[in-house]
Amino acid sequence: MDILQFEFMQNAIAAGLLTAVICGIMGSLVVVNRIVFLSGGIAHAAYGGIGLAFYFKWPVMLGTMGFSLAASMLMAAVTLKARHRADTIIGVIWALGMAFGIIMVDLTPGYNVDLMSYLFGSILTVPRTDLLIMAGMGVFITGLTAVYYKEILAVSYDEEFARIRGVPVTRIYFGLIAMLGLTVVMVIQVVGLIMVIALMTIPPFIMEKYAKSLAGMMVGAAILGAVFTICGLWLSYRFDLTSGAAIIMVAGMGFLASLLLEQLTSTTRNKRLKKGQTDGTGTGTAPTSLSDAREG
Repeated sequence: MDILQFEFMQNAIAAGLLTAVICGIMGSLVVVNRIVFLSGGIAHAAYGGIGLAFYFKWPVMLGTMGFSLAASMLMAAVTLKARHRADTIIGVIWALGMAFGIIMVDLTPGYNVDLMSYLFGSILTVPRTDLLIMAGMGVFITGLTAVYYKEILAVSYDEEFARIRGVPVTRIYFGLIAMLGLTVVMVIQVVGLIMVIALMTIPPFIMEKYAKSLAGMMVGAAILGAVFTICGLWLSYRFDLTSGAAIIMVAGMGFLASLLLEQLTSTTRNKRLKKGQTDGTGTGTAPTSLSDAREG
């Protein structure tokens, strides 16, 4: 508890918890819609906005936000119109965005910025103003998701059924990608690109196996992200480690532990099924999680 006496650690914990909530909600939507690669493309393409902002001396957040929204809308259009080529085109936009940002920084006269700081972030130096921005972003995303929850749920799991029911699938999808772009821009400057991707994929992936609803998956992913963040911050303080890397390593260990648990559970289930078939008492089982329901 002695780490809480430092203001920078208080801000870091607050930033980590806010990031966990935001990434728990958006990450769940990313995982169930199978757009993890697209989210990575948006995050890396944001570097183009960073370079553009430094070259023209614009506010970094505004420049990055505009560039990321444009890139995300382009990627959304590609995934809807040319799904069979989406991964290739997203990869091209991903690479071009990063290259463009680096070149614009190189061309900026008399100023050099360390783009690596945006890659790994610096959660221990988060100011209060950024915390307020993140809190506002968290409230905005939570409220928007709550208002359009049924429509998002329908589009995420059965697009054709949603169209039949009159849900504006295209608008909902573009809105989802726009929220994803805003999330990346807001959080990447605080905790870095690598941590955003880690917290947006690992906790939702783990919770997908156990949650019985999308809302439950979001809540569970947010809680897991908070646990990973606090554990990582404690390890970084205790052993003098880089905070972002420590958080990601804790999340990675949680991911590996979930895979191991899933393998052990699957092995036990198969043994019970074989025993039931041998005894003549084998019965089918109903799906108990989101992943089971999808596979069924």
